[in-house]
Amino acid sequence: MFVNGFMTNRKIVLFGGTFDPIHPGHTAVASIAGEYTGAEKIIFIPAKRSPLKHFLPKAGDDDRLNMIALAIKGNENFELSDCELKQPEPSYTLETVKKFQARYGRETILHWLVGADSINDLQYWYRITELIDRCNLSVMYRAGFDAPDFGRFEGVWGAQRIKKLQQNVIPTPLIDISSTEIRRRLAARLDITGMLEPSVADYIREHGLYR
Repeated sequence: MFVNGFMTNRKIVLFGGTFDPIHPGHTAVASIAGEYTGAEKIIFIPAKRSPLKHFLPKAGDDDRLNMIALAIKGNENFELSDCELKQPEPSYTLETVKKFQARYGRETILHWLVGADSINDLQYWYRITELIDRCNLSVMYRAGFDAPDFGRFEGVWGAQRIKKLQQNVIPTPLIDISSTEIRRRLAARLDITGMLEPSVADYIREHGLYR
């Protein structure tokens, strides 16, 4: 890729999660992360199940995949991958990153988006130091909250990895929508106006999800 006549490494954002269901908060922070990093595309990667969670998503794999496809339709910078859904569970982020590095080449810079609420769990992630070394683990934090502090991990991960994590922090606006609250309201037959893309809300209604 050339920018102003200079060769630059291509950048791609990988956005993993259960997306149960996907909502405008997800797509908004994905767009912001894409702009912030200068990435050419953002790839949504629904997980079968997080290794740190002992329960499955409420909606099935195909339904979550279909809802993401509806939510990102029309955005040329967004893509969808079912690579983790095809794998035996649980899904390990490191293995997914390796797959995309093999696909795009090691010269491509990969960013893996992480919510700030996951910082305390990072120490339990599968081969976390190798993951930090292989990609840019990009922690998103919301406006109005303190920026994430990785200092307490320096003795375990080393100063260089901490510096890399700090350099890849992405500030995002506060968007007060959560999949948990959406599921709760749907189960209680409460109004969800404005909490979902209309096409996603229609899909949920048509397929009787989260009831």
